[in-house]
Amino acid sequence: MARTIAFREALREAMSEEMRRDERVFLMGEEVAEYNGAYKVSQGMLAEFGPKRVIDTPIAELGFTAVGVGAAQNGLRPVVEFMTWNFAVLALDQILNTASKMLAMSGGQISCPIVFRGGNGSAGQLGAQHSTAFEALYANIPGIKVVSPSNPYDAKGLLKQAIRYEEDPVMFMESEQMYGDKMEVPEEEYYIELGKADVKRAGTDVTIVSFNKMMKVALGAAAELEKEGVSAEVIDLRSIRPLDWQTILESVKKTNRLVIVEEQWPFASVSSEIAYRIQKEGFDYLDAPIRRITAADAPLHYAPNLVAAALPNVERTVKIVKEVMYTKK
Repeated sequence: MARTIAFREALREAMSEEMRRDERVFLMGEEVAEYNGAYKVSQGMLAEFGPKRVIDTPIAELGFTAVGVGAAQNGLRPVVEFMTWNFAVLALDQILNTASKMLAMSGGQISCPIVFRGGNGSAGQLGAQHSTAFEALYANIPGIKVVSPSNPYDAKGLLKQAIRYEEDPVMFMESEQMYGDKMEVPEEEYYIELGKADVKRAGTDVTIVSFNKMMKVALGAAAELEKEGVSAEVIDLRSIRPLDWQTILESVKKTNRLVIVEEQWPFASVSSEIAYRIQKEGFDYLDAPIRRITAADAPLHYAPNLVAAALPNVERTVKIVKEVMYTKK
């Protein structure tokens, strides 16, 4: 059986189900308890689990991240919520120098099964300091896994997998603009393995790869292209690290063209890694250069016209696809 729930509800169900199953799992972060979460993701969880397992923290990201990392290394399984990943840069020392490295530094004796989660990327008019997409930054760190779901079904399955099974730190990147998105999610328990991309739409002429809220752009572009007789296969990465480039390669073997849509800055981005992998392993299958659409190589400003100009959209994506199809339609 399935029912329609919002993205925030899917995340809440994932955390609550795992907390009921395992007493070692707890949630901590700014306003997660008394206020029910800055985006109401943790609504009702304090009432069910109590203040020892749903913990409000001070506005001190480095401090409460250190508490979470220490708890994970001592046998607990924390979920640490950042109000936005932009604030997590204050805790990068704990994430980079402790959480990601302790397994190697301890000779395999001390793991760090912790999930960091929260809103990521642009959420509209929030200004430059609250609008950065961080998938590529964290995916560049060995010892860390990065997840960036695009819909409630995937979000729940991936978050349950991260909390229950992963022994490495997991960076779980959500989108503030997607918390209200709804879709059918099964009542039955399910998990989605990290590192497995998903073909959201089958096609034969061009492969479009994306993740997180840019999947709306990718799918929107595919719908527009279909009106003009172009069949686009759309792949949702879901996980950035591990990166399932093999699924992309198999698609490119069929379509012979690849376009990547992402919200990252262009330099050393997720699309950079994908482009390298596919040209290395699938050069003979390509009938056109790999193309990408990224955010502008600049801070994202407040003005709505500048936000629109800086981020990928359906129109730009359709234009790039037509270029790799060598058509001026």
